[in-house]
Amino acid sequence: MKNHFFLLWVLTLTGFLTARSEITLPSIIGSNMVLQQKSKVPLWGKARPHATVRVTTSWDHGMISTVAAADSSWKVLVKTPAAGGPFTITLEEGTGKLAAGSASSGKKLVLTNVLIGEVWVCSGQSNMEMPVKGFKNQPVLHSNELLLDAGNPEIRLFRLERGLSRKGETDCKATPWEEANALSVKEFSAVGYQYAKALQEKLKVPVGVIMPTWGGTVIEAWMDKNSLAAFPEIKIPSPTDTSKINKNEPTVLFNAMINPLIGYGIKGVIWYQGEQNRVNPRIYDRLMAAMVKEWRTLWNGGDWPFYYVQIAPYAYNDTLGPAAPLREAQARALPQIPHSGMVVSLDAGEEHSIHPADKTTISRRLVCWALANTYGWSGLAYESPVYHSMKVVKDAVLISFDNTPNGLTSFGKPIAAFEVAGEDRIFYPAKAKITGAGITVQSDSVRTPVAVRYGYKDWVTGDLYNTEGLPVAPFRTDSW
Repeated sequence: MKNHFFLLWVLTLTGFLTARSEITLPSIIGSNMVLQQKSKVPLWGKARPHATVRVTTSWDHGMISTVAAADSSWKVLVKTPAAGGPFTITLEEGTGKLAAGSASSGKKLVLTNVLIGEVWVCSGQSNMEMPVKGFKNQPVLHSNELLLDAGNPEIRLFRLERGLSRKGETDCKATPWEEANALSVKEFSAVGYQYAKALQEKLKVPVGVIMPTWGGTVIEAWMDKNSLAAFPEIKIPSPTDTSKINKNEPTVLFNAMINPLIGYGIKGVIWYQGEQNRVNPRIYDRLMAAMVKEWRTLWNGGDWPFYYVQIAPYAYNDTLGPAAPLREAQARALPQIPHSGMVVSLDAGEEHSIHPADKTTISRRLVCWALANTYGWSGLAYESPVYHSMKVVKDAVLISFDNTPNGLTSFGKPIAAFEVAGEDRIFYPAKAKITGAGITVQSDSVRTPVAVRYGYKDWVTGDLYNTEGLPVAPFRTDSW
């Protein structure tokens, strides 16, 4: 009798184990997620070694099968339709050979409330990290109004926890995909959320946004070892190093917060970072170009768009270095990165806060880049005016700009951000006048001008725009 009950227990346990699905998924793949529309998007995870994994999607009732590798990993490519949903995705582990009729484990993993739409990554340091609720004693403009209007199931948010690693991780800790509501939005990037909100309203499709951010971090930490290979002066930590990790070590944020996302179907990336790299502006442009190139290569998704924000004006009072050369490096990066765009923030800073409250202006300028340059909206201005050339006429300098098809304006306010220098290389405040060809600047202190600067300081208020309201990018005509 004892043997009989023991055998019954073994059979029951065996049946339970057989019925239990061994499929596990990374954090980025789950219920409530958004998948990039009109694409072949990867889904991946773990199963029992050599087990059959079947993936069935409710939008076409199609089934895709694959076999888990010896290390338990599996991946399939799923074809997505035009935007819509909600849908379900059913994952099932089978046994035997790869065939539609092979035996099933009987246990299914079902992902629900899945939408098809547009997916973007928002990454960088603290000005991208700053949540809608703001930081302690540092508000976000119109925060409560944003939360009042936050309920929108067509917007989905995925927020990573901070993580560090000296080796590439395959998964990350994160708040699972959530629908946009006051509770989820208040903790999410103010720039990233408002970007998603505007895209969803304009495109009328679901939008998902993924948030890997960490304040006070250098770009080298967001890069992998391959993208840093061209910079021998940058020491890459060993994966076997067991000493305490610093968030600004090269590769450690990439390993923990970007590598687990690689391959997930996305439309593009928005980026707001650079304050911490004021120590090395001479190479920052090449670092950012190398980072984007390697991310795109690893994603294997083509040259998806990369839109970024110049660092905000602020009275920096530290030893990292001035801000103007870093903004200059960000401008140099633009032609080095295909399908990129730069948002100028010279008029949206605060003298005594490195985290300016106005995140709406920044997010809307990013949206203009996306709508015009990625989604093909015609007639929408998105590029800030940039310096083109100068001509000295007696004691005045004539400055011309690109991206000013309808001219320039200061919206009736004085133009105070120009400076002029002579042969002595001493810059003096200059008076500026808008002309049909651009700007004329001169200073009573400089009889023979040789160089002009605009907004080339840590703290400055940009006061010159094209007539569409996009601010002139800071520049200098000298190289002193």
